[in-house]
Amino acid sequence: MTPRTTSALHKRAIGIIATTSAVVALSLAGASAANAADRVPFANSVPSWATAQNDAGAAPADTTVQGEIYLPLRDQKGAETLAKQVSNPSLSGYRRALSPQQWIARFSPTQADYDAVLAFLKTAGLTIQGEPASRQYVVFRGTPQQLGSVFGTSLHSYKVAGHELVAPSSAPSVPAALGAKVSAISVEQSRTMTRPNSIKQGDVPASAAPQVQRKSAAVAPVITTPCSHYIGENTVTVPAAYNGQTTYPTYNCGYTPQQMRSAYGLTDLTKRGVNGSGQTVAIIDAYASPTIVKDANSLAAQNGEPPLTNSSYQQLVPSPSEFTDQAACQYPSGWQSEQTLDVESVHSIAPGARILYVGGTDCSGGLDIAMSKILDNKLANIVSNSYGNIGEAVPADVIQGEVNIQLQAAGEGIGLYFSSGDNGDEVENLGYPSPDFPASSPWVTSVGGTSLGIDKNGRNAWETGWGDQLDKIVKNADGTLAYAEPLPGSLFAGGAGGGVSAVFPAPDYQRGIVPQALSKGYRVSPDVAALADPYTGFQIGLSPIVDDTTLATGAYVNETYGGTSLATPIVAAQIAIVQQATGRTIGFANPTLYSVKRVLPSAFRDVVPPNPPKALVYTSARSGNTYFITLDRDTSLKTAVGYDDVTGLGGVSFTLLSLVAQGRH
Repeated sequence: MTPRTTSALHKRAIGIIATTSAVVALSLAGASAANAADRVPFANSVPSWATAQNDAGAAPADTTVQGEIYLPLRDQKGAETLAKQVSNPSLSGYRRALSPQQWIARFSPTQADYDAVLAFLKTAGLTIQGEPASRQYVVFRGTPQQLGSVFGTSLHSYKVAGHELVAPSSAPSVPAALGAKVSAISVEQSRTMTRPNSIKQGDVPASAAPQVQRKSAAVAPVITTPCSHYIGENTVTVPAAYNGQTTYPTYNCGYTPQQMRSAYGLTDLTKRGVNGSGQTVAIIDAYASPTIVKDANSLAAQNGEPPLTNSSYQQLVPSPSEFTDQAACQYPSGWQSEQTLDVESVHSIAPGARILYVGGTDCSGGLDIAMSKILDNKLANIVSNSYGNIGEAVPADVIQGEVNIQLQAAGEGIGLYFSSGDNGDEVENLGYPSPDFPASSPWVTSVGGTSLGIDKNGRNAWETGWGDQLDKIVKNADGTLAYAEPLPGSLFAGGAGGGVSAVFPAPDYQRGIVPQALSKGYRVSPDVAALADPYTGFQIGLSPIVDDTTLATGAYVNETYGGTSLATPIVAAQIAIVQQATGRTIGFANPTLYSVKRVLPSAFRDVVPPNPPKALVYTSARSGNTYFITLDRDTSLKTAVGYDDVTGLGGVSFTLLSLVAQGRH
């Protein structure tokens, strides 16, 4: 994607016509679509993948497509300046955040402009799905024919990253009367590729099992590998691996809340009541689990933890009848484990914090509406977002519209924490390396992932970058064991996302910290990291949805999960604890994080390549296959001394975040 500057995103506006004339133009939207001279096109609202090579023909006529139209901020530079002043400890405006009402009054589009855009969409017969109080965008829906007519284009299906997505075949446009009132038109489905960044233990790539999986019982494993409740509880003998070593620990059963708090140095604080009390962590995902409170409390009971109550958990969720784009967004069942992981991990790390879950009607514009509910009312100053697009394959204008929402959060002193992704550099999905958006934005804190070994005393025994490379252990004809391939094998089973943005220039706070040889002048993510490896993962409890139509659920089960969807709520929960302990609101943390790194690098737990490599042994209960898992093998992303594109500045800790809260720099 071509790098863009903010000013370039708004130069296509060609003038403003009086409101009375605009009303006439709006009523003739269909007719004006045929007259290009009367319209303002938005070429940068077309996704880069909408090419003739990927074109699969006209979009299905019997479907509807969600759209989103963005309006420019009244003072783009002013909003960016405020966000920097509020977040930078070296500036006089540090932490002097605006209220939502103040921010909206100062930077949001005018009510008159917003009303004009709404009138245009309603007059055209489109269904309005979301109108935030900030007036930054409108979410709507229509048929491909409607949208093509309204926006002067035609909608086609395109093949991208294993999906068929709808997008305009030419630049969408609006009548000239609206030209300066609009900054982007999204009538494409790139953001339906937004996925939860969680991985269930055992989600081994299909190529890992060359034999066809049948309903028959799993084959007898070549090695019995009982899971371990702590690192090293169980070890097994394998063919000689690194430095000739033949004894390796087995994967873990799923860490408990007590183990997690202990490993992150929070046990004594929790005993003293420093547990996030008085703080609210907001969590955003698509849809809503029908059993979240029951499931979280079942997990809490089995671990001797306090339950969620009406005062400690609240949710703002759509009714099931309002759920949209379920197939494209992986259905409510595909997001249930994500919400469960997010809620249960925050509650486990910070059991005293209030949790506010806000569910989107879908995985694209619905997530924006969920975010705006929080920002427009400042319902929390910590927001955990465990989802992301596949790379930055979103139109440039749309990205700017999303960035403006993030600027509102920063200006209000709200910290947005986004998971960096679970697919490493995304080459397998996209054919080229890319960090995931929104985590790649310079206005959010991107959370990468680690593999974490917790010993029998609850201490951090070791921590490496999360990147699982699998090699199947097979039995030779003579009964001896061997690796199917040369170590570490070729089966990539997940790793933290990250890398160099193709969209965003390097923010000031990263200069001098992120090596120039890595960044080449662009934003690099992630910023910090926490536990994400499902093979050293966290045990959740849920009653899985078995019917996405009725939302009927099955019996409660315990499962072990990881992904940067685990890392992100871990960080968000620790922010809540630190804010309680220090009495300070951190807001957008990145400028202070990097300032602390400059003056006190020892505050970070630097995650470096282990020598020799760390590894675990895992046997799949489904297939019976046994795998040797080499850790810290994250595609082209590499851990290193200092900043790296797997773990960022390093692992988080209470001490580090306390310095951030205090604004030490």
